[in-house]
Amino acid sequence: MKALVMAEKPSVGRDIARVLKCTKNINGGIEGTNYVVTWGLGHLVTLADPEDYDKRYKEWKMEDLPMLPETFRLEVIRQTAKQYQAVKALLHRKDIDQVIIATDAGREGELVARLILKKAECKKPLKRLWISSVTDKAIREGFAHLKDGKEYEPLYDAAMCRAEADWLVGINATRALTCKYNAQLSCGRVQTPTLAMIAAREKEIRDFVPKKYYGLSARWKMGADKDSRNKNAAGILTLTWQDEKSKSFRSFDRQRMEEMKKLLDGKDGTVKEVRKTSKKKQAPLLYDLTELQREANKRFHYSAKETLNIMQRLYENHKVLTYPRTDSRYLTGDILPTIKERLKACGVGPYKKLAGALVNRPLPDKPFFVNNAKVSDHHAIIPTEQFVQLEHMTIDERRIYDLVVRRFLAVLYPAYCYEQVNLTVSVGNALFTARGVVVKDPGWKAVYQEGKESWEEDEDWDEEKEGYSSSAGRREEAEAVPKSQQLPALQAGDVLQGLAICLTEGKTKPPAHFNEASLLSAMENPTAYLQTRDKAMEKTLGETGGLGTVATRADIIEKLFSSFLLEKRGTDILLTSKGKQLLELVPEDLKKPELTADWEMKLSRIARGGLKRNMFMKDIRGYSKELIGQIKQGEGSFRHDNLTNTKCPNCGKRMLAVKGKNSEMLVCQDRACGYRETISRTSNARCPNCHKKMELRGKGDKQIFVCACGYKEKLAAFQERRKREGAGVTKKDVAQYMNRQKKEAMEPLNNALAQALAGLKMDTDH
Repeated sequence: MKALVMAEKPSVGRDIARVLKCTKNINGGIEGTNYVVTWGLGHLVTLADPEDYDKRYKEWKMEDLPMLPETFRLEVIRQTAKQYQAVKALLHRKDIDQVIIATDAGREGELVARLILKKAECKKPLKRLWISSVTDKAIREGFAHLKDGKEYEPLYDAAMCRAEADWLVGINATRALTCKYNAQLSCGRVQTPTLAMIAAREKEIRDFVPKKYYGLSARWKMGADKDSRNKNAAGILTLTWQDEKSKSFRSFDRQRMEEMKKLLDGKDGTVKEVRKTSKKKQAPLLYDLTELQREANKRFHYSAKETLNIMQRLYENHKVLTYPRTDSRYLTGDILPTIKERLKACGVGPYKKLAGALVNRPLPDKPFFVNNAKVSDHHAIIPTEQFVQLEHMTIDERRIYDLVVRRFLAVLYPAYCYEQVNLTVSVGNALFTARGVVVKDPGWKAVYQEGKESWEEDEDWDEEKEGYSSSAGRREEAEAVPKSQQLPALQAGDVLQGLAICLTEGKTKPPAHFNEASLLSAMENPTAYLQTRDKAMEKTLGETGGLGTVATRADIIEKLFSSFLLEKRGTDILLTSKGKQLLELVPEDLKKPELTADWEMKLSRIARGGLKRNMFMKDIRGYSKELIGQIKQGEGSFRHDNLTNTKCPNCGKRMLAVKGKNSEMLVCQDRACGYRETISRTSNARCPNCHKKMELRGKGDKQIFVCACGYKEKLAAFQERRKREGAGVTKKDVAQYMNRQKKEAMEPLNNALAQALAGLKMDTDH
């Protein structure tokens, strides 16, 4: 008899099969003497659509709500049905006497396997492989210490509760809003609080009143004194006034600053203190998916979805990076023996010298980036032992690979050591300061040869964190903080003669609009938007990863764009009129991160066996009824303020002008009709004048490229020009590009939502 090992993904399945010496390829798996290894493609089975319970649910009617199935049904996901049938056949093979669940070690991984087993009606004994990395050593040790499957039934209960609760709340509330206001209005536990956070940020910006602030700077020409130590110093030393009591570098009192300037201008300064502090800074931690998405957005303006797709290719096709959908920035101890092989594999091209210097160097005794307790399902993203062929990668793949490899190399290099010098100069009764840095050992900074990086050691504030902070104070203060500069050799008592004092001024600035990087951060850590300020909820959101997961946040953001609830202006993300109206109409509870925190606290209790599943679901059913009641009684209204005079060619009704993430469309207001057409789409074609991406407008032979700088060019002329320039763009390339644009235009407007609520006939008016 044999055991069937069920992994979550083909790549993990193949790794396990290799360790278990399974070599025979069969339909949907790999077979060996004692084991058969199979896999899902993520989820193969999901909760059934409403119409599977009752045919009348095909039509969306308020009187049918709320839909509260007593027992939830399961359905096979159509796109992966072939693999499900293969797994089902293996589960029912007569020579298989037990099943070993080897899906990801976490709540969602447990759900992947259990739904397949339940749908396939498999009753065979269960064992559980619980490992957080897929090195050969970890797999061998995991199989030597298999757990009884019954130990993980509470975890499965928690996972099912989360899935069923999202179904009950999301589908019922979405249908209720859509029917009530005759518009496609989707809502949910994660996407609605995300919209509310953006709305809160926009309100902060609207309500912000700028204030002028003032300061003083003193300039001294280095070498202007009689001290021979500074004779060869070049340039200007700039000192910044600092209030002795408040330690602030600015004042809102202009008169005070002007009077001080008159009093101090031309006076000598005396060096009061030269404080030197030795500092050491470790490299930033390794990437998890969210951190990588943030970095790629800031550097290359990639969306979260684009970064995930690129990572997926590097993981699945090139096999040069580890599993992307991870929420950990640490490695487990069993990865350390593989580090040298990974260095050899990635040590090519621009990384050859950097990696080569590490191969023969012993690893630190206690690496700061290794922590088993901080790895749940998967460790941080790092290179694999697969030999790299950079020439086979696209420019996008090279960029993401470069980020990951340099971060991997950086954590293996020594700490960056420097001396921070703070200079304090008294001028009359006022204090002025300056600061500088003396590098002692570049350490890990040697890995980054492109110049100044975003994590410079002398910054007193973190620009990334400021981007999603609810307060603009840190940004305003940072603008007045003295910048680091090269300081002359000075000591206490030295006199700086003839200081030129000038008045500086600035305006306080509101917080920045969200971009994809800062929105990801806010979703990961939404505690600033908790209205209750409950410490237990803050802790729960911190431990469970905030709103959504690393695997779903990109899709949630895309869904908000494709539902026309969000739009982009440059890199800024703003609410559309539809998004603003939705937040006015949706029940208050659904807008708060507290809902997720409350659920997660209860789900954790279920997973630990401290709360019964039926008690949680009883509460959710009651909450769903309450929610639908609130929507039914709502007194608001939804107004299409984007109606055009263009008539739908199918039904003759006026069409709506909508903005997608990268396109503008006309959509029929009748959701039953569903007609739409693309007016313009941002292309990859660059303007020959300003090199920005151009918009492609029009249809057929009349298509024309238009740039924001005013440049226009017909598609035919563009094709001819590219051919003359010898850019390597063939007729086939252009045809493929046009087909891709056409295919994208035909994709469902709300593709992510369509996947989440497959089969539901949702309205198509926006």
